[in-house]
Amino acid sequence: MELDYVKLKPIKPAVSVYIREAQSLLKESAIPGDKAVHDIRVLMKKSRALLKIAAPQIESQYCIRDLADLKEVGKIMCSWREISVQRKTLKELKKEFPDIFSRLNGHPVLTQLLSKQIFPSEPDDKRSSSVEQIGSLLNKTSYRVRFQTMSVFDPQILIKQFEASYIRIADIYLSCRNKPDTAKLHQFRMKTKDFLYQLYIFRPLNPSIIKTIEKRLDSMTQNLGKYNDLSQIIKTLDYKYQKGLNPEPLDELVIKIREKQDRYLNKVWPVAYQYFCPGQKLVNILGFKLLVI
Repeated sequence: MELDYVKLKPIKPAVSVYIREAQSLLKESAIPGDKAVHDIRVLMKKSRALLKIAAPQIESQYCIRDLADLKEVGKIMCSWREISVQRKTLKELKKEFPDIFSRLNGHPVLTQLLSKQIFPSEPDDKRSSSVEQIGSLLNKTSYRVRFQTMSVFDPQILIKQFEASYIRIADIYLSCRNKPDTAKLHQFRMKTKDFLYQLYIFRPLNPSIIKTIEKRLDSMTQNLGKYNDLSQIIKTLDYKYQKGLNPEPLDELVIKIREKQDRYLNKVWPVAYQYFCPGQKLVNILGFKLLVI
């Protein structure tokens, strides 16, 4: 049955909730733990994704500041998150390939990465200052969002913004599929996450179909994330292949890492093709007619 009236999920309450949840997580301890850092960064991405799709209908000066401040929160926490992920990824590799790691015993970079303290830590006062800065950014953004007029949006404009995001992702997908590149794959993942978080507001249009899409895209971005985590290990090792340049066990370890990356990409491509292949249309995958909204 075609609908002549559709009530989308409201954007302002969702953004407000995301920011409040981030503020709550930040207050749980003096220095956020790994899980809190991860969750806060996800909440920032969700907030920014919704603000991006609503941007043409929000007062520009406030929207620009909101997007910049939320991005800054994620940027401040980025290095905290990367250190945790690198150590966890390397420990998983060591567990999977103990023989290779035993032959790499004493390798300076691996030893440093696997040590309890990977890199010299930020002084406590500097980390505390960063937490205070994050709190201030969240407070300011929450205040601005609270007083912005975001109660009525033209759904046709939202759809056009959403469709523009979809077209950009489809183009990035084609680039990645023809020439897989770490930076491009990372961009594919980030843009798909924006699309995934924006998809949430359209869920009432076709709940069962959209929830299925959300589940599959979430799985796809997780596999892209695991691919990227392994790429960061290779980058940190400053690995480049040249005959005789590296210890043989290191060459072997990187081959094993590449094999794991291949398996993650093999899980990505079927889903990516289903939703972003040439000739595919947003209206077809969502299962409703854009013109009647």
